[in-house]
Amino acid sequence: MKFLITGITGFAGPHLANLLIENGHEVFGLVRHSNGRETDILDVVPDEHFRQIKFVYGDLRNYLSISKVFEANKFDGVFHLAAQSHPPTSFVNPIGTMEENVMGSANLIQTIELHNPEAKLMFCSTSEVYGNVGRDGRKIQTTDQLLPANPYGASKVATDLYLQERFENKAIRGFITRAFSHTGPRRGKTFSISSDAFQIARMMKGYQDKTLLVGNLETIRVVIDVRDCVNAYYLLMLADGSDGQVYNVCGEEPHKMGYYTDLLIKHSGLDNVEKKIYDKFYRPIDIDYQHGDSESITELTGWAPKYNLDQTMEDLLQYWVNKIA
Repeated sequence: MKFLITGITGFAGPHLANLLIENGHEVFGLVRHSNGRETDILDVVPDEHFRQIKFVYGDLRNYLSISKVFEANKFDGVFHLAAQSHPPTSFVNPIGTMEENVMGSANLIQTIELHNPEAKLMFCSTSEVYGNVGRDGRKIQTTDQLLPANPYGASKVATDLYLQERFENKAIRGFITRAFSHTGPRRGKTFSISSDAFQIARMMKGYQDKTLLVGNLETIRVVIDVRDCVNAYYLLMLADGSDGQVYNVCGEEPHKMGYYTDLLIKHSGLDNVEKKIYDKFYRPIDIDYQHGDSESITELTGWAPKYNLDQTMEDLLQYWVNKIA
């Protein structure tokens, strides 16, 4: 089958490309600029996979440039992962976040509608659309109220609801995923957990002292490996019964954020690491507790996380050790 990945130069996109290629599919990757940035994914995509990816160029914010991609190609499915996905940045630049996430997605949806209606679209929404609705410690359901706590979440709600209308009116095929926290190799250092891993890797290389700048380690989140996350996307794309549906993607064991930090420190072999609260790593509005119900994916596809988080943290830390070297 022939698939397009938007956001292929981001975090989850390269891992999804690996999975698709390993399963014998043809992979196209949308890149905004033809400046060679696509080679950056070689940090997690082996060369034998990279050589099989066909890159196409276009800016989701520019309807004409995206239309040209679909006039020249027809896809069996589109994985829409591209987004401004950093909540703190969305507080600083809410308009830019809306432009990229809402209008960019609307352009893509309209283009598929007109030029490739047989393609199945996966829209990567987020658990951030729920905000703090799960603060009472229960599992969040896909039917729960959407009440985002930051502009990034609000931008995803807008497209999430728009697509539900498009599905209901049979204008487009596809499904929506609301992935909860996920991490692993290639996660940007501006995100929680990976920020810790980046700093600890620098300590291991002797580039900084053993003072670890952290945010709020008391909030509780369920976290899975990015490779498990993209496997859920893939299985839902292949599944016959996923059209028009919304799915939570998450694991089963929520922990305080400090738990993941401690795992990273354990794998580093360092002792006497001092954790220091850093105001800039605190969100203006944070989410106290977040855990979701992803049973519907398991019922439809048999999906379940395979990566032990202990292994995930080790792989993330080693990624940063190799990257900064």
